[in-house]
Amino acid sequence: MTTKLTRRLTFLALTGCLVLGCLGSMGCQSTRNGQTLISPYYLENHIRYHPAGPESPLPLEDTQLQKDQAEYNRSRQIQ
Repeated sequence: MTTKLTRRLTFLALTGCLVLGCLGSMGCQSTRNGQTLISPYYLENHIRYHPAGPESPLPLEDTQLQKDQAEYNRSRQIQ
């Protein structure tokens, strides 16, 4: 074999290994029943449940606003 052919084959072999290595390191993404599943092990993942919180993100402020509104309405009735 000639040196030029050997270099070309070596280059192609290394390039092929690099491409296969890059493809093998990527995750596989699929869509099932409207869900995007990014891991083939999605069934083994632990489900984290977060209980529902209060309707308003600021419940103390809502309570204070209601008290202030009630006080304002009482003061308007007195006059």
